[in-house]
Amino acid sequence: MKKSRSILIILTLLIWAGMFYYYLPALNIHSQESWMFFVVAIAVGLVLNFWPIFKVLFLVRNGDPVERGERWKTAKRLLAVPVALCIVYGVGTLLSSPILRASAYHQLLDVQTGDFANDIHEVDYDQIPILDRDSAAKLAEREMGSMVDMVSQYEVSPYFNQINYQNKPVRVTPLQYGDIIKWFTNRSTGIPAYISIDMTTQDVDLIKLEEGIKISPFEHFGRNLNRYIRFRYPTAMIHSYNFEINDDGVPYWVCAVEDKTIGLFGGTDIKGAIIINAATGDHQYYDVADVPTWVDKVYDSALLVEQYDYYGTLKNGFINSIFGQRGCLKSTEGYNYIALDDDVWVYTGVTSIGGDESNVGFVLMNSRTKETKYYQISGAKEISAMSSAEGQVQHLNYVATFPILLNIADEPTYFLSLKDNAGLVKKYAMVNIQKYQIVAIGDTVAECEKVYRNLMAGSGIETVDTSKAQTITGTISMMKDIVSEGNTYWYLMLEGNDALFEAKAKDNLEILKKQVGSSVTLEYVPQSADVNTVLSVK
Repeated sequence: MKKSRSILIILTLLIWAGMFYYYLPALNIHSQESWMFFVVAIAVGLVLNFWPIFKVLFLVRNGDPVERGERWKTAKRLLAVPVALCIVYGVGTLLSSPILRASAYHQLLDVQTGDFANDIHEVDYDQIPILDRDSAAKLAEREMGSMVDMVSQYEVSPYFNQINYQNKPVRVTPLQYGDIIKWFTNRSTGIPAYISIDMTTQDVDLIKLEEGIKISPFEHFGRNLNRYIRFRYPTAMIHSYNFEINDDGVPYWVCAVEDKTIGLFGGTDIKGAIIINAATGDHQYYDVADVPTWVDKVYDSALLVEQYDYYGTLKNGFINSIFGQRGCLKSTEGYNYIALDDDVWVYTGVTSIGGDESNVGFVLMNSRTKETKYYQISGAKEISAMSSAEGQVQHLNYVATFPILLNIADEPTYFLSLKDNAGLVKKYAMVNIQKYQIVAIGDTVAECEKVYRNLMAGSGIETVDTSKAQTITGTISMMKDIVSEGNTYWYLMLEGNDALFEAKAKDNLEILKKQVGSSVTLEYVPQSADVNTVLSVK
């Protein structure tokens, strides 16, 4: 009997160890998954070690009533622990919920009011991401297909993460093993490369590593990323992990560490990050305030949007968010990313909770620091802008990407890419947020912006900041006229100057008297991509 009991205890411990090794729960009182794990683990242990009691109670219908009564008393004592855990779990969940803690949820996010023109500067064309995640994935697959030496062993992983690398928006993703057999034959060297996609030029690079990636979600046993973290940080609740590269191109996993700030299970937030060198396994925990600046994403986009929704809907309490809905705001149907000051910011529109077809403003949320700014600018919703852009090319059946926010001549503007059925970007669109009937389409970003500025000027919107006007005198080394949208533009270059100057003919008739070799004085405003807008010609 004692031998059988010892075998059952050893079997229970082995099953518990196997469950822990597989599910990897955090040893943290605030982890809901861990509570469920321990309830199940205790239940498994009780069934294994006290099966005769539960068998008589639940499976055997006949028997001595006195014996059944005694066994029922024993069963109740055995079940007291898992039942108590379930009760505490239920009560903890209720006391941590927005129903009772609306004010605390509202305060999860500190939202400041921003100034659009000052905070969001006009960007150069080489900093505007023209690809979305799906398009980047298609380009990566094509690049991988051309790598004959790798395509038989590795595949492109789904971990496409947008970062700022050397002041340009790129998406990076590691390769992954093709299957378990290919992992077994290649695990000694690890994953040999990652893919980088330039979001502005659509260039795809396969970056081969001197030392292969040996810590990743695609590994097994001790080198699996989740298991690697759990055995070194047993209490850490990992909210998400992202693949990033530092300024030298070294691959890392940035693992956001979750915290529960309201009650036992509520108020999900991020308190820090575990940064792991994907090749060597070197690791370090940082509090949020101390995370290195090369890291772009600590806060998951969905978490930031969720926190803003709490901020917008729970301002006047939970009941008001359901019934009266006075002053309630929420994020719109999607989000995107923009680059500001070498950080990645999550952008989403803000609309009333009543489901209006327009935005009352938008928010930008820093993915590394959680700094949040709200801009009260009413206008079209992103979905409406996408429909307007698609309507301009409906004969081509192009599909618009979710827009990003740009500043064009101090006008908040939606920028969208238009993709064909193969997922390739074919055209670009700009839609004025406040005057959403202004929709410009172009084959290049530069052409699209030019058409957009002309449409705004035709609608009475000043598109050139004359306060930044400069003057230059020189000898014309090149002149060429181009007709666009029914208007004639002259493009000039001056000797000893690589800049290009654009003058609209009907606004600068003096240019008709000039030719190559003529001396000229230009009053101009510097614009993006080295094209300067001419205000006057003398």
